[in-house]
Amino acid sequence: MFDQSTVMEEIKVIVFRLKEEEYGVEVHQVRSIERMESITRVPRTADFVKGVINLRGVVTPIVDLRGRFGLEETPYTESTRIIIVATGGLEIGLIVDAANDVIDIPVNAIAPPPEVVGGIDAVYLRGVAKLEKRLLILLNLDNVLNKEELSVLAKL
Repeated sequence: MFDQSTVMEEIKVIVFRLKEEEYGVEVHQVRSIERMESITRVPRTADFVKGVINLRGVVTPIVDLRGRFGLEETPYTESTRIIIVATGGLEIGLIVDAANDVIDIPVNAIAPPPEVVGGIDAVYLRGVAKLEKRLLILLNLDNVLNKEELSVLAKL
């Protein structure tokens, strides 16, 4: 007979890169991964809000994660991607250096985040997954943008 208790619980995440660090966001929150495209700037928004794009007929706000996390912003390259995520009832594009792959992470491999990881405040993080030869920082999308920021983006 099949014993349910032997099944290890896992989460599936999209892996992306910012600077030299690898991050993950749960697949169920990701709508699509897009190449960089022209972004229309919106006045009087936070510096890390780069503007909006028209994605298949939907106006989508775009946030540069480097800027959001206080990391040095760099020019976009061929590998730069926009990960479209759903959070707080909105679809938002997150600019990342590269989107690498999709992996399953055992839940028991996830540890609470330290106070700061790679210069990023723990409030933005769900945890840190320790895998064989990788350390993966898992984002807490609900905290990447707070309620006030989400309400401003909803009006764009």
